[in-house]
Amino acid sequence: MSKTIIDLTAGTAGGVAQVLVGQPFDIVKVRMQTAPKGTYSGMLHCAGGILKNEGPLAFYKGTLTPLLGIGVCVSIQFGALEYSKRFFARRNLEEGKGGPTGFMLTGPQLVASGIFAGVANGVVSGPVEHIRIRLQTQSAKSPTYSGPWDAIKKIYSRMGQGVTLWRESLGYGIYFLAYEKLMQHEMTRKGIRRDQVNPANAVLFGAAAGYALWAVIYPIDMIKSRMQTDGFSPAEGQKYKSTLDCVRTIWRTEGISAFMRGLGPTLIRSPFANGATFLGFELAMRLLSGHEESP
Repeated sequence: MSKTIIDLTAGTAGGVAQVLVGQPFDIVKVRMQTAPKGTYSGMLHCAGGILKNEGPLAFYKGTLTPLLGIGVCVSIQFGALEYSKRFFARRNLEEGKGGPTGFMLTGPQLVASGIFAGVANGVVSGPVEHIRIRLQTQSAKSPTYSGPWDAIKKIYSRMGQGVTLWRESLGYGIYFLAYEKLMQHEMTRKGIRRDQVNPANAVLFGAAAGYALWAVIYPIDMIKSRMQTDGFSPAEGQKYKSTLDCVRTIWRTEGISAFMRGLGPTLIRSPFANGATFLGFELAMRLLSGHEESP
């Protein structure tokens, strides 16, 4: 099996794990980000309202799209990451750097690999997240869309794609730098191969990388969510003319605190979702690669 196929398949496993673990937290985050100021007093108020008004299955509203779409997105993301890492490893070997395999990449090389992965992922994840957010925020009593396919047909605006690409490139540069540096440290400290690292450490390192990611990109994510739900129905109209107009309007009408609204469920979700993502990826890589050393 080629390395590219292995990377893509393992990435899909990580993506599916991420959705199944993180979706309930994500819908609370999106509702809090996009609701008018004062709608929810906090995370528990939001979650309680969803449970009371829409039932427990509402926490997995729009899950079909993430399972299909984010599985593909994370697959592309890890495929691009591993391709970039191999590119830098080959260059390191040619220059006599990076140890015997060349895979001890430098910080800038890991950031560049993460940015490449983020951009590759963002091209697909923008439309997927747009559909998911529309499904997560529509009214249960009078839904605008009957399901993901109906949403795809009705959503013609791609507003928010530029913000998504900016978020993905910046965020994943930091995300993979944090994870890979922690993994490198563990391998060097114990003198072991990557496939010998305890799977529990993949969960811990993934959780740490997730916190690094959200520390950098959360305000950008909030803007993305607002833009992707802007003009939700013809009656509401469109509020924002551009990304900059969105930032200015939110700052002027809701204050700086609005850019951090919904952070609570994100911080609770992050270690579980990101830990599951990297655990799924690492275990799938080991299964598909046998006992070969994985970069």
